[in-house]
Amino acid sequence: MNPGGSPRIFVSAGEPSGDVHAAHVVRALLRRWPGAVIDAFGGPAIAAAGATVRFPMERYTVIGFFEVLAKIPAHLRLLRELTRDFRAGRYDLVIPVDYPGFNIRLSEAAKHAGARSLYYIAPQLWAWRPGRARRFAAAVNGVAVILPFEPEFFGKVGVPVRFVGHPLVEQARPDRAAARRALGLGAEERAVAVFPGSRGQEVSRLWPLFRETTTRLKSGGAITRVLVAGTAHHEYPESGDAVIVRGDPAMVLAAADAALVKSGTTTLEAALADTPMVVSYRVHPITAAIARRVMTVQWISLVNLVAGRAVVPELVQDQATPQALAAAVAPLLERGGPSASEQRAGLALVRERLGAPGAAERVVDMAEAVLAA
Repeated sequence: MNPGGSPRIFVSAGEPSGDVHAAHVVRALLRRWPGAVIDAFGGPAIAAAGATVRFPMERYTVIGFFEVLAKIPAHLRLLRELTRDFRAGRYDLVIPVDYPGFNIRLSEAAKHAGARSLYYIAPQLWAWRPGRARRFAAAVNGVAVILPFEPEFFGKVGVPVRFVGHPLVEQARPDRAAARRALGLGAEERAVAVFPGSRGQEVSRLWPLFRETTTRLKSGGAITRVLVAGTAHHEYPESGDAVIVRGDPAMVLAAADAALVKSGTTTLEAALADTPMVVSYRVHPITAAIARRVMTVQWISLVNLVAGRAVVPELVQDQATPQALAAAVAPLLERGGPSASEQRAGLALVRERLGAPGAAERVVDMAEAVLAA
C-alpha cells in the first residue's frame, strides 16, 4: 500500500477491446480508492480513465502473423521489466484484462514474485484447452468472469471465481428508427447486416461468401439493402450498392432486420440489439481439422453457449455456402414471422443470463477481497 493506505495496482490490457473494458475498472478502482496508484499496459481509454500508461499498447499490438512474430521480443522485454517490478514489491495487485497470450504469463510472473493477481475476462480455456485450467488457476488469486457458465468450469480447478456480468450490457444502443434514418433506410425496406470480421484472414475468407449470400437474398426479393460493418483498414471488393459502415457497428445492428455474422463477441452484440442472426465461419481446412479434435464445446457461437441450446443457426466450413446461408437468413427477415419470433425468445434468455450492469464495480469488490486475503 502507498503511504495513504491506498493500493498500488498494475492493470494490463494490451489491445483495444481490453483497453475499453479495463478503463471501466480503473474508474471503479479510483471511486473506491481515490488515492490509489494505478499504472498500466494499455491505451487511450485506460489513460482517460485515470491510469498512468507506463507501456503504451500501440507499441506492441499489431495485425498479421509475421508482424506478431516481430513483436515477441518486445513482449518478452516487457515481461522481464514487470517481473523486476513485482519482485521489488512495486505493486500490491495485478489485474490482467483478457489478452491471454501475454497476460497468462504476466500472472505467472506475478505469482512467482509474490504479487497478487485478479484476472478479468478469463481465457476461454473451456473451449479447447481445459487441461491448462489448473496451470492458469495456480497463477491467479481470483478470476472475474463475464460468461455465466464459466464459474462452474473455473470453480472445478479451485480458483476463487465470480460471474460479474458482461460489460457489453452497459453499452448504449441506438434507437432502431433513428439508426435506420441515419443509414438512409426507408420505412418499408428490409436490410440485412453483414459482419465479416475484423482480422485480415477473416475478411478475405468471409467477405466473398457473405457478399454472394446477400446477392442471392437481394435477387430473390428478400432484402432491399445490405449494411456491412466494415473496419478502417479493410476493403470490400465488388460491394455494389452495399452500405459500408466503418463507424459504430451498433448502428448497423439496430437498423437491420436480420444479421449474418462471424462467430465471436458480435453474436452477443446482436443478441443485445435483439437482432435475429445466422452465425458462420470459415478457416483453412487444416485449421478446421485441428479445431474439431481439440474443441470441447458443442457450439461455436457465444449466444448458443450462453443459452445452453441452439438459439441461432451455425453454418461453418463446408456447410457455409451462399445457398445455405441465404436460406437460413431469409425467414428471419420477417420481423413478426415464426422464425424471427422464436429466435428472439432465445435472445431474450441470453440477455437475461448476461447479467446486470455494474461489472466493473463487482471486479473491484473482488480486488478488495484479494487484497484483504
